[in-house]
Amino acid sequence: MRPSVLFDPEDDFFNRFASMARISSFLPLIGGGQTKFQPVFVGDVAEAVARAVEGGAEADGVYEIGGPQVKSFKECMKQMLEITARKRLLISLPFGFARAIARVAQVLPKPLLTVDQVRLLETDNVVSEEAVKAGHTLDGLGIAPVTMAAILLTYLWRFRVHGQFDSAYHAK
Repeated sequence: MRPSVLFDPEDDFFNRFASMARISSFLPLIGGGQTKFQPVFVGDVAEAVARAVEGGAEADGVYEIGGPQVKSFKECMKQMLEITARKRLLISLPFGFARAIARVAQVLPKPLLTVDQVRLLETDNVVSEEAVKAGHTLDGLGIAPVTMAAILLTYLWRFRVHGQFDSAYHAK
């Protein structure tokens, strides 16, 4: 199983950037935010693994697991900011500069960025056409993936200024 970016209430992607948005007036768009993801709900990945264990997947195939939407890093950040009702500048950070920052940051006890994370952002993480044709996807396993919007709303509200009662979000 090869999943794209995972999201759920305990994820290390949307939660990390939503936490940063609490204290920073800007968020970095590493590589300009152009990297493509196909974010997938961790529950869908768990279901895929369960079906594979029960014999519903080919034993020798690699399954590429992605959600129903392809989004750029920038689009993911915009969606997260909309849900958290925060306005932040999105600053383009070239890969080379991000790697330099990561080399220093990764020695900290809880680094915001590592060289490996930058390396992962240099390549799109979406389901390939080959996997689609081979049926090595959620759809091929008979799983209808959950959308980001359906799940992100259930946990990112805690990053709003006034949590679930934030009137700025409900006024939209």
